Amino acid sequence: MKINWAEELRENVHGLAESLGNLLVESFHYLALFAIGGITAWAAVVAFLGMVEKGHATVDDILLLFIYLELGAMVGIYFKTNHMPVRFLIYVAITALTRLLISDVSHHHRPDLGAVFVSGAILLLALAILVVRYASSRFPSVQTDAPPRRRSLARQVEAEEEA
Repeated sequence: MKINWAEELRENVHGLAESLGNLLVESFHYLALFAIGGITAWAAVVAFLGMVEKGHATVDDILLLFIYLELGAMVGIYFKTNHMPVRFLIYVAITALTRLLISDVSHHHRPDLGAVFVSGAILLLALAILVVRYASSRFPSVQTDAPPRRRSLARQVEAEEEA
């Protein structure tokens, strides 16, 4: 069966639009990743220089640097794999809550009910990591190299005729 010229033109336009759309999306994707990575590195350097200027670093400062490190690692993993590592977001949340807990106790010099709530939140996040790790090892996601392309009806018919 012969493919008519309109169907072939439609497929060419569809392929061109898909390629152009993929180029624009991937360009924005990489530009945004570089911007986020750059801003994270810049914020970490500014925080570090603030510590140097003070002449000492507190536990709060060190935990803040760990947050920047985890954010940078998350951007790097997303850049390489194109997948958002949910565990790293939870790690950032745990580190931020730990920083809050240490800061609160060290400044007020007495733990209160807020410290119990923050500790409970840290425990819940740790359990969430356990669940995510178990689920990812028990039910791994299927990896594909490229998204499947749609075949037009004309190409399907043509493939069947060749077979």
